[in-house]
Amino acid sequence: MPTTDLPTVVIGAGPIGLAAAAHLVERGIEPLVLEAGPRAASAVREWSHVRLFSTWSELVDPAAEKLLAPTGWTAPDGATYPSGGDWAEKYLQPLADVLGDRVRYGARVTGVSRLGRDRVVDADRHEQPFTVHIAFADGTQERITVRAVIDASGTWATPSPIGGDGLPALGERAAAERISYRVPDLKSPAVRARYAGKRTAVIGSGASAFTALASLADLAKDVPGTHAVWILRRGISGSTFGGGTADQLPARGALGLAAKAAVDNGYADAVTGFRTLATEQSGDQLVLVAEDGRRLDPVDEVIALTGFRPDTDVLSELRLNLDERLQAPVELAPLIDPNQHSCGTVYPHGAKELAHPEKDVYVVGMKSYGRAPTFLAMTGYEQVRSIAAALAGDQEAAERVELTLPETGVCGGAGLFDEPNATKADGEGGGCCAAPTTLQIGIGAPATSGGC
Repeated sequence: MPTTDLPTVVIGAGPIGLAAAAHLVERGIEPLVLEAGPRAASAVREWSHVRLFSTWSELVDPAAEKLLAPTGWTAPDGATYPSGGDWAEKYLQPLADVLGDRVRYGARVTGVSRLGRDRVVDADRHEQPFTVHIAFADGTQERITVRAVIDASGTWATPSPIGGDGLPALGERAAAERISYRVPDLKSPAVRARYAGKRTAVIGSGASAFTALASLADLAKDVPGTHAVWILRRGISGSTFGGGTADQLPARGALGLAAKAAVDNGYADAVTGFRTLATEQSGDQLVLVAEDGRRLDPVDEVIALTGFRPDTDVLSELRLNLDERLQAPVELAPLIDPNQHSCGTVYPHGAKELAHPEKDVYVVGMKSYGRAPTFLAMTGYEQVRSIAAALAGDQEAAERVELTLPETGVCGGAGLFDEPNATKADGEGGGCCAAPTTLQIGIGAPATSGGC
């Protein structure tokens, strides 16, 4: 069978994986989507309670919408903000249903290689199809051959640990029952009881941490004794709380302002320049110890929201070219590297920036960003549009940019390793976009949102 007659495998039936399948169908290329979970968007469903800071108009892929249109599906109000659950139920599952047998559930990819070639062998390498090993939920296994591989499996299953050196802090694994790596759903009675009236450490400085702080502040208004300790590895500057009213995604700006309000109103204390070395048991509580020897007062719970990292083990027999810092494709890494810029606004990019020495292999979506935290769904949709064009041989369309990304309004100085008490003025230190000179609490967009 000629390689072009084989399907293109898409790993993961999340937002970007399903969009990839839609673009492949539009290009006349047969996709096969392999999803480890029992339904579409299994990872999204795990944060179904979190409201996104992108509107519906920014969360529906154009090719997917065309595929859905004949079914009578209509897009939700484009100006509104869905939750993760809304996104999964009202868009992603219907899209998977339209794709039908092209999506296989309970199918976990365990490895990808070239037919008869491990990563060492050069001979006729690019003429060989890919082999994909699959483990199914019922315990059976299968090997299939495909023409191309699009890995949209995301990073949800591999949250970063709390240790300041990128490794688990001493005692972190032993304290696992008191450490969560997810934004809590405080509408769940069981989860609410876990944090109500408790002292909780929130570790992280991104949208997820903002969401958790805002949620705990709301809980503190209802339940006395509820308090958050916000732990930041960096100092506080004008960019700490995001772009505020300067952010072109208003809900993303409002999210940072809600976190600022939690601190300003006394529902949370901020601890800066704290890089965790260890977690120690103190009765029924935990004591966090920093690399500089500081010890915090005991806390009842820890919410670790320090980002995610890619797991590329399933692609280990392929020749990938990943940046040594971010674990992102080397052509993409300079566009998203927070050591080089801190704006969070990324130039649109596609097949060219995502290519590897192994032809016709692409890592897309959140996973393509490696350890960088600035991914937006619309960025992923542009990625897979370009890749589908490249696989179809339409190089002009693959290289064409069809997306303008919103500015974050954030500019806080280049580099990740600030002085612990740094309070640089907005715009100092090599930033690349304008930041607001003041941060004001209270704008119209939802303040309890997070995610793409």
